[in-house]
Amino acid sequence: MEHPFSASHFQGQKACVIGLGHSGSAAARLLAEQGFDVLMTDSRALKEVSDLIKDVPAPAVWEASGPSEKALHCGFAVKSPGLSWASPIVKKIQEAGIPIFSEMEVALSFSKTDRIIAITGTNGKTTTTSLTGDIFRQGLPYGQNVHVCGNIGTPASACVLSANPKDVLVIESSSYQLEDSRFFHPKVSAILNIQPDHLDHHGSFANYIRAKARIFRDQNASDFCVFNALDLETVKLARKCPAQRLFFGDDPKSSHAWVEEGKIYARLSLNDSPYLFTPPRLPGRHNLENAMAAILIGLASGISEGSIQKALAQFKGVEHRLEEAGTYRQIRCVNDSKATNVDSTLVALKAFSGFNKKLILILGGLDKGSPYAPLKPLISQTVKTVLTIGSAASKIEKELDGIVPISPCENLDKAVERAFEIGEAGDILLLSPACASFDQFKNFEDRGEKFKKILKRYQN
Repeated sequence: MEHPFSASHFQGQKACVIGLGHSGSAAARLLAEQGFDVLMTDSRALKEVSDLIKDVPAPAVWEASGPSEKALHCGFAVKSPGLSWASPIVKKIQEAGIPIFSEMEVALSFSKTDRIIAITGTNGKTTTTSLTGDIFRQGLPYGQNVHVCGNIGTPASACVLSANPKDVLVIESSSYQLEDSRFFHPKVSAILNIQPDHLDHHGSFANYIRAKARIFRDQNASDFCVFNALDLETVKLARKCPAQRLFFGDDPKSSHAWVEEGKIYARLSLNDSPYLFTPPRLPGRHNLENAMAAILIGLASGISEGSIQKALAQFKGVEHRLEEAGTYRQIRCVNDSKATNVDSTLVALKAFSGFNKKLILILGGLDKGSPYAPLKPLISQTVKTVLTIGSAASKIEKELDGIVPISPCENLDKAVERAFEIGEAGDILLLSPACASFDQFKNFEDRGEKFKKILKRYQN
C-alpha cells in the first residue's frame, strides 16, 4: 500500500496540528520546515504551551484556546495521539472531508530510510525499545546510525530528517499512535503483551487490541513480527499477522527464544541451533521477556550474536522503571513511576515476590478505568502497608480494603513521610502507582523525578 500522506500531494495546502504535546509541536516544526503553512491549535492558553512552540518557524501560526472553525479550512490535519476520535473538533474535521493523519505517519512520509523497527505492548515497551537501540548501536556498520524515537520521549518528527538511507529508526509505538495511523510498515515489529489499559481512551478492550494490531497490518511475508507466546491476546493476534512470526516463551520446541537456567536461547528458525545469551542483570521475569524480544528483533535485523551479547552485558535498564533510588535508614527505595496501569504494578510486585511483607507500596494517581482487585494476591503476599495518593485513592482504598493496612496520604510528600515513619531496616519503599500521573504531575517522568527529589531531602 502506498503511504497515504504525500508531501507533494498536499504541498500548498495548510496543515492543522491539533494538540500541542511533544509530538504535536514536533509535527508542526517538521511541516513548517518543509514549507507548509501550519495552524497550531490547542485548548490550552498560549502561556501553557509556549515552551513547546517557541522553536516552530514561520509561517506556522498559533491559535489560542482552540480548536476553532479555522481548522475546517485546512487541507489536512495532524491529530495529537491523546485526542479522542470522538472529540467534537475531530468529528467536524472528518465530516468536512479533511484527511486526518497521525504524527508518526506524517513523520515517516519524510523518512529517507525504510529500515523501521516498531515495538508495542501494554508493558515493557520502553525497556525493550532502549535495549533494541543499544543492540543496533553495537551491531550497525560504521557510518550507519540508529535513531530511537516515538513514545519513548523523542517524537519521530524530531529525528526523521536526520536519519540517512542506511540508518535505522527504532520506534516505541503506543496504542494511541497506532490507532491514528492508516499506514505503518515496519520491517520488524514486536508485540510484547496485551492487558487492559487506556480503556478510558479506546472505549473497550477490543478497540485497544485492534489498535495494537495495526503494528503488523501493513507488513508482508518478507518482514518479521515478534510475539509473546505466554500472552493469550498476543497469541490470538499472531494468527492474523502477514509477516514471519517469531515467538518468545517457555517451550524450546515451539519458541524462537526461551530461558533455561538463567540464560536465553534464541534462533530465527525452529530448525536452527540456538545462540546462547546472558541477559542483563535486571530484576523480574518481565525483563527476561523484554530481553528475548530485543534479541529476536536484533537477529531478524541481521545483527551479530556478539554485538547483541555486548549490548545485553552493558544494559542497565531505564529511568523510572524499577529504578534504584537509594536508601534511608536501611529502607531501600525504588522508583517505578512508569507503572501507569495495574498490570505494570503486578509486574513490579512479582519482581519483589521473595520479599515477604517487606514492601511499603505507594499506589494512586489518575484512574484509568481498570479494577485494582487483581493486585490483591500479590499485595497480600509481599506488602506490609499501602499508601494511597491522588484522585484514584478512594477507589483503591475501597477495592483493596481488608487486604493490608492502608494509609491515605493525598500526595507523594506525605506518602514518603509516612513510609519512613512506619518503615524498618530491610523494608522496601516502592512507588508503583498503577495509575496515570496527570492529576498531580505533568507525566510519569515528572512524578518519578519528584519522588527522587523528596527522597534526597531525607538521604542528604
